[in-house]
Amino acid sequence: MMNLETVESVIDSGPYTDDWSSLCHAPVPGWFADAKFGIFTHWGLYTVPEYRNEWYSRNMYIKGYPEFDHHVATYGAQTDFGYKDFIPLFAAERFDADEWLDLFRASGARYYMPVSEHHDGFQMYRSELSRWNAYDMGPHRDILGELCDSTQRHGMHFATSNHRAEHWWFMGHGREFDSDVREPMHRGDFYWPAMPEPNEFDVHSTPAPTDEFLEDWLLRVCEIIDAYRPELLYFDWWVQHEAFKPYMRKLAAFYYNRGAQWDRPVSICYKYDGMAWGSGIVDVERGGFADATPFVWQTDTAIARNSWCYTDSLEYKTAGELIVSLIDAVSKNGNLLLNVGPRADGSISSRDRELLETIGRWLQSNGEGIYGTRPWRITQEGPTKQSDGMFADQKPTEWTAGDWRFTAKDGDIYAFCLNPAAVEGVAGELRLTSFAAYHDGIKPPFNGIVERVEQLGGGVVAHRRDENGMSVTPLPRESAMEELPIGFRITVR
Repeated sequence: MMNLETVESVIDSGPYTDDWSSLCHAPVPGWFADAKFGIFTHWGLYTVPEYRNEWYSRNMYIKGYPEFDHHVATYGAQTDFGYKDFIPLFAAERFDADEWLDLFRASGARYYMPVSEHHDGFQMYRSELSRWNAYDMGPHRDILGELCDSTQRHGMHFATSNHRAEHWWFMGHGREFDSDVREPMHRGDFYWPAMPEPNEFDVHSTPAPTDEFLEDWLLRVCEIIDAYRPELLYFDWWVQHEAFKPYMRKLAAFYYNRGAQWDRPVSICYKYDGMAWGSGIVDVERGGFADATPFVWQTDTAIARNSWCYTDSLEYKTAGELIVSLIDAVSKNGNLLLNVGPRADGSISSRDRELLETIGRWLQSNGEGIYGTRPWRITQEGPTKQSDGMFADQKPTEWTAGDWRFTAKDGDIYAFCLNPAAVEGVAGELRLTSFAAYHDGIKPPFNGIVERVEQLGGGVVAHRRDENGMSVTPLPRESAMEELPIGFRITVR
């Protein structure tokens, strides 16, 4: 069983110590900057009701919330049917890890990240620290272990996320009225500790997590590290609270030292300054950066705007929107981690499958300009820009045929038109203003010589440069691809 003595022993073994000055020397794994595209899955007890979103376990205990009323009408009062009573209903009878990974691999993803434990406190893996897990209850399977093994069989990088930190307060509203969230509660109990909900972004909020809770958090994550050896960890936002700081440093030192022992660099994705700058990978939830950055980063977003888990009312994005999110992130030195939400029975909906398969077909033709690329010195052109920061994807963006993003690899420049279907003018001709020719003493943005332009997945296309830009005439594409972004390789002398 994982214990503090083991944690301290691994930290003492080096090469990293539990201080930021040391942890900032841990390198980002080389594969991460090349992979560009990963799949995220939110799957757990919260999928059973298929209602609104993955915060059902919290919201069902807040009077006045839709989840509260829905729960009472559908399952009965919270005294008689609490969140824990979803466990027997979470049978995962159609879950097949290889079937999932077949789909994720076909989508073009190079890494996969399932949630190991969400805010609700139900572990999706076999644990010796609590019996409230998917191996001892519910499906009686080591879900995380099966997914880890299948990911490796499919030649992909395995990662996992942990959202346990928010459990400090996530079930606390259940104490405000007569429900099944009641004392006595002890360490290891499902609802423990169910504290009052703070201002989630106040890093000094009280009551602060206790050492008992923080030690339990640390041991749970270290247990995952040793059992499944993920190449990447991800934490949600509440680890930036001041109480977590010494424990986060210990966790990072433990993990990075394990990576050194495995002879395999590992890293941690974090948000809201939960770690010191340079000690992990910055993550931007449902958003991104307006311009290219000198550091690699990740955006995580979902196939749906309104939930991370499967529900009966998902507001799906289009394949074009998702592909633009990938292109925009990659052009700015980022990765896209795209979430899908399987149903409680373990199946993946036809709409989710269709979207992932479409992305995969697009990447078969255009992946050359995505995988292993780096930002070009000109990141973008056009009238439409990605907003800086998080939660920028709640409304669709109206991209134009004049919106382009650029990447570079092996001396070639890759140009992606984000919405070629919106082109106006000469027979579908597209124009890149960044490649205008020298004229009248005006120095253009690009002074090189274009030798040829090739449509990715197609062939050489006609192009001409003048004082207004470079015009290219795309080749016909199959009908399913016509509404999607189009990519070109620009070869220079």
